[in-house]
Amino acid sequence: MIAAAVFIACAITSALCVVLLVRGWLATRSCLLLWSSLGFSGLALNNIILVIDRVLMPDVGLGLLRALAAFLGVLILLIGCIWDAD
Repeated sequence: MIAAAVFIACAITSALCVVLLVRGWLATRSCLLLWSSLGFSGLALNNIILVIDRVLMPDVGLGLLRALAAFLGVLILLIGCIWDAD
C-alpha cells in the first residue's frame, strides 16, 4: 500500500518535472532544456510503466519495457549534453 503511494508520487513528480522543463524551453528556447525535457520524458514514462507494472497489473512483467524507457531517457539526456557542450 505504501509502496504504491510512493510509486504514484514518483510518477507524478517526474511528469511535473517534464512539464516544467517544457515550459522553460518554450520560454527561452534553450537547447539544453529541450534535451533535458526529452530525456526526462523517458524517465517519466519509466515511472508510469512502473505504476502500471507494480500497482495496476502486478501479474504482468513489464520490467524490460521499463528498462528500455529508462535507457532511452538517459541516452537522450546524454546525447543532448554532449551535443550542447560545443
